[in-house]
Amino acid sequence: MSDGDRSGAGRLTTCVAWAMLLLGLWLWGREVTGVRFGTGPTSGDVAAVGRPADAELPPPAKPLADAALPQRIDIPELGVQAPVVGRGLDTQGAVDPPPLSQPDVVGWYRAGTTPGAAGTAVMVGHVDTETKPAVFYKLSTMEPGESVRVVRSDGKVAEFTVDDVRVLPRDDFDAEQAYGTGQSGRAELRLITCGGTFDRESRTYSANVVVSAYLTGARA
Repeated sequence: MSDGDRSGAGRLTTCVAWAMLLLGLWLWGREVTGVRFGTGPTSGDVAAVGRPADAELPPPAKPLADAALPQRIDIPELGVQAPVVGRGLDTQGAVDPPPLSQPDVVGWYRAGTTPGAAGTAVMVGHVDTETKPAVFYKLSTMEPGESVRVVRSDGKVAEFTVDDVRVLPRDDFDAEQAYGTGQSGRAELRLITCGGTFDRESRTYSANVVVSAYLTGARA
């Protein structure tokens, strides 16, 4: 995509991503206790999404009892260290994302589960702005077995292991796969943004990238 095509696409893509999240919350809001925008990385990585993991995944850890607030997310394989802010709903009922003026901030849906507690916690982030990549630009490159760490307000670091990476099409969007709990009793995490192919005419993306992870440890 040329710089001209990218200019202005970030904001329009944002609307699509949060519309997807709104749809999921509408359909699954009573089930979840717990969206990416993409440019360059997604088209080349979609074929790899869903491939079987080579590494044996560790067993799940017991969910943390305290519902401490998330403060920072670290994704070593992506070189991400980003502050986390709680977000509510906007006037249209969609999750209100971090502003585009803060492209390196991750939003956590604060009405849902806190990361590390039993259930599914949801975090969302921008992939780009009009001028540069953002916090979840490389999210679609994650693979099963890789790590996500969430620093919490109680001083604990909740350590998650990725067990699934999916591209869910915008048409016939499967909200259960995006927001539903994978295994009952686990502490799970979803990292969501947009992906798929970019339609220049509508300036929208065809899918959402959903990275699923589960709690495998905690440390001070």
